Amino acid sequence: MKNIVLKKIPVRKKSNACFWMLVLILNCFFACNKIEDLQTTDAVSVSSSDDLARDPKPNIIFILGDDIGYEIPAVNGGQSYTTPNIDFLAANGVRFTQCYGAANCSPSRFMLLTGKYNFRNYTKWGVMDPSEKTLGNMFKDAGYATCYAGKWQLDGGDNSAHAFGFDKYSMWLPFYLLPEESPRYKSPEILQDGAYLSAAETRDKYSVDIFTNYIQNFIDSNRRKPFFIYYSIPLCHKTFCPTPDDPEYATYDFTKSDPKFFPGMVNYMDKQIGILLAKINSAGLRRKTIFIFLGDNGSPKNIFSTFDGYEVPGEKGQTTTYGTHVPLIFYWPKNAPEGVVTNQLVDFTDFMPTLANLTGTPVPVNYGILDGKDFSQVVKGTATSSSRDAVFLHFQPFLNESGNRLFRYAANSTYKLYDESGFFYNVTTDIEEQHPIPASSLTPVELETKQYFQQIISTMHN
Repeated sequence: MKNIVLKKIPVRKKSNACFWMLVLILNCFFACNKIEDLQTTDAVSVSSSDDLARDPKPNIIFILGDDIGYEIPAVNGGQSYTTPNIDFLAANGVRFTQCYGAANCSPSRFMLLTGKYNFRNYTKWGVMDPSEKTLGNMFKDAGYATCYAGKWQLDGGDNSAHAFGFDKYSMWLPFYLLPEESPRYKSPEILQDGAYLSAAETRDKYSVDIFTNYIQNFIDSNRRKPFFIYYSIPLCHKTFCPTPDDPEYATYDFTKSDPKFFPGMVNYMDKQIGILLAKINSAGLRRKTIFIFLGDNGSPKNIFSTFDGYEVPGEKGQTTTYGTHVPLIFYWPKNAPEGVVTNQLVDFTDFMPTLANLTGTPVPVNYGILDGKDFSQVVKGTATSSSRDAVFLHFQPFLNESGNRLFRYAANSTYKLYDESGFFYNVTTDIEEQHPIPASSLTPVELETKQYFQQIISTMHN
């Protein structure tokens, strides 16, 4: 919150002291109310306070960008794209510089939703066992209204949506299909609350607009109850194509992909964040809502971005830094600090315990082994670090398919050790992992770090 400067009121020598004391109190009262009004886009700050008093559980809007590497948002140092709303979240929230997922979307999403590493529950690309428990289950059991919007790619359609704890949903890829088998953006096939939208409802419409509108309607219907919204936004995955803001949208062949449209897709993704921020403000829920933005893996191949003066290649699918390093921002007005940048390590198993603790929800004890570390105190500004000092990845995205290698590693922001090869890298000086450090050249600190990583890897088995 910005510093509030109250003007000193001069007191006349012959004035009644009680009278002027009353004036001072009234001035402070109206000044504070004026400040509160300025910080919302609708005169509903009283409603927000009332809602918070009735139920102290905060809402959550969790937006997961598809193929959004760390180098994309301008606030991280990106120079190729315009991201004013993401930048706003960071300027007024907590920005994490060291968050790491898997190198592909399906493995990352399994970790994020279940709080477990892939060796515990990942059996097939795009298919999650309906017996698994997710963030949706955790929040539904805690009394939240739950909503899933966007890319599903977990199979099972309506049955799995409810099994995973989501009351309401609007989803693309409800059943196992290759993405190219179903229109992702224009005239999409969308399963919504048990039935597919008709062709008349989706013809020439943009899927992202349908999902964002659905979320806004969900918010309107659940203003008096805490809610958890998981927005798996399709942007900015290929096919690279025009958005409704581009003049080519009406006539473009959406079966074709052209990287020239990628910047516009980033802008349109950022625009949705602004729409939902405005919605929360107008609903009087700004202070009661935790807003999270996260990328699922590195940026797409064939996309090159300028980042801090360097050209950065998209390396989705590779376990390098550019394939796994993603943006993460928490925005929670009045409850989390503003403009904080932290180097705390985060991996995708950490969100379940963290969101549980931020919302006063019990961390599940009947979901099986959970691997995440709670970083809620870092979000709230009451601690500068969590217990996580290394991230781990078990990565085999196309399990049981021939030629699909298994990658397992432990890493921190400086070093990385692979299990199978034993290669040990300094990823700050060798970001493309071309020159493993020979055992004979390890410094005492490097040797100690390598041994620590070996201990972590050795414990990560069923």
